[in-house]
Amino acid sequence: MGPGETVLEIGPGRGALTEGLVRCIEAGGGRLVLVELDDALAAELAQKFDGHPQVRVIHRNVLDLPLSEVTPELRTLKVVGNIPYNLTSPILFHLLRPPRPREILLLLQKEVADRILAEPGSGAFGALTVGVRTVASAERVLRISPEAFRPRPKVDSALVRFTPFEPAPLDRAEEHRLRGLSRSLFQWRRKQLGKILRDHPELQLSREEAERVAAAAGVELTARPETVSPEGFIAMAEALPRQGLSPPGPD
Repeated sequence: MGPGETVLEIGPGRGALTEGLVRCIEAGGGRLVLVELDDALAAELAQKFDGHPQVRVIHRNVLDLPLSEVTPELRTLKVVGNIPYNLTSPILFHLLRPPRPREILLLLQKEVADRILAEPGSGAFGALTVGVRTVASAERVLRISPEAFRPRPKVDSALVRFTPFEPAPLDRAEEHRLRGLSRSLFQWRRKQLGKILRDHPELQLSREEAERVAAAAGVELTARPETVSPEGFIAMAEALPRQGLSPPGPD
């Protein structure tokens, strides 16, 4: 961590990771922002770091916290967290909403990490894979067994680093169409691409439009959705007709 950089820690709890982050900012500069939802833990953290000029505690649900309130310079922001596994998707997509931070490092349930990192053609490849990897690269940093935790969970974990693409490959409207497209395709994932593009009520493309969308991804209309790469989904979103799929709402 260097001068001008900000680290946001989600759910620091009693501060096991926080202590190491504080040492980093003391050595290299930068700022540390802690967002904690629990009333007692937030108060404990605020008291513990009271008077520390480089540490700020926010008592709030991270899902209600715009990242611009953490720092106006989001390209200097790094996010870390051991987040509740049942809130992985909402938190991850909240963090990946543009404008995006420079880097995100999260501890995830191994099965969720496997889905995010899945390759096209595998059973784990789906809407979560596409939603994440069309806006950011993802890398497994560590595999962590249940023995590393107290109390011990019933699942394995993985530390995953996300690096949002800069510049973003799609604009806001295209990202919205991509989300709608992937949601529709994976709702009917056992069907062929051409049938979904033509018959799904959210799409209803003409045959010519469906052929053009599939060709943009370099696949046949007989392909299954899980065989299309994230890059192929980006190409399909760009090729979708401008009408159709309701426009994005306000951020």
